[in-house]
Amino acid sequence: MSDHVLICDDEQDLREMVGEYLGKRGYRTTLAGGADELREKLAQERPDLILLDINMPGEDGLSVLRSLQGPEAPMVIMLTAAGEVIDRVVGLEMGADDYLAKPVDLRELASRIKAVLRRQTSVPEEAPRERTRFRFGKTWLDLDAAKLFDEEGVELPLTAMEFNLLKLFARNRGRVLNRDQILEGAHDRAWDPFDRSIDIRISRIRKKIEVNPAKPEVIRTVRGVGYIYDPG
Repeated sequence: MSDHVLICDDEQDLREMVGEYLGKRGYRTTLAGGADELREKLAQERPDLILLDINMPGEDGLSVLRSLQGPEAPMVIMLTAAGEVIDRVVGLEMGADDYLAKPVDLRELASRIKAVLRRQTSVPEEAPRERTRFRFGKTWLDLDAAKLFDEEGVELPLTAMEFNLLKLFARNRGRVLNRDQILEGAHDRAWDPFDRSIDIRISRIRKKIEVNPAKPEVIRTVRGVGYIYDPG
């Protein structure tokens, strides 16, 4: 069955163009012109991925993104106007899986969609039998279940990208990873020296795992290099 992409953008020409382009590449597409229409479509069927424009009349994309939370939520790629750095940062902090600036390059868009869906459907690497759970501060990462739990065993919300990052750190305990290695190992994208998405996501993870996120002790910053997972 082909992957289902829901395209939500108030620009009719853009959403139809993207829908036609993705349709020719084997994707099943649904179009929505705004938040209300998007929710009507979601009530009928859950897509695998949503392309979500940030700036739309009425309810904007960030508000919609806030409502798309939970383990069954689709993957989301935000579409932002060129230069809207703040909106991109906020979108990533709220759980977006990726972002792409307008005007959209269709080939890059298709590549981003493929990468995000691959992260969603990929089978986690088989962990050594004696080590399938890793301690991350005040939480436990279960590789088999692809879930994060607190001390009482309560599951904490975790996006696919956050899980990939934690798994990468677990597999490289005590090793300093630079941004290039992190992006290659968990993000499926080449490194852009101006791309701060990794820093944003690690900051989000620290809020979940660290006793004091302002003074991280589990995933530490190595200035000028990258990050290291060292639970002690």
